[in-house]
Amino acid sequence: MSWLDEIRWTPEGLVPVIAQQAGNGRVVMFAWMNRESLALTAQEGYAVYWSRSRNKLWRKGEESGHRQKVISIQLDCDGDVILLEIEQEGGIACHTGRESCFYRQLVDGQWQAVEAVIKDPETIYKKL
Repeated sequence: MSWLDEIRWTPEGLVPVIAQQAGNGRVVMFAWMNRESLALTAQEGYAVYWSRSRNKLWRKGEESGHRQKVISIQLDCDGDVILLEIEQEGGIACHTGRESCFYRQLVDGQWQAVEAVIKDPETIYKKL
């Protein structure tokens, strides 16, 4: 049996993935992978996700240059969530130009940005 067969995939053939910064443990993003993207991630050593909105493989950093070097790939006890320990190249994981996609915090019943933009997304993504 392949290591990929030990994963409990969703009916759509996906598995949720948490990307965590090596060294400090900060969760920088959440995404999805299919069998092909997970196999490519293990083979290439850089995160490859499955984009549900674009319905295609998405190599993290393919446009921005902010790739994620994979240090380790871990599977949770239920076999249905992947944890990637990564080194975030450029220090920016979020398309908004922030370190983490989790930059909003619930404060007094409203979502507030609690993390500053490191780099203007318009300078990162030429298509915006």
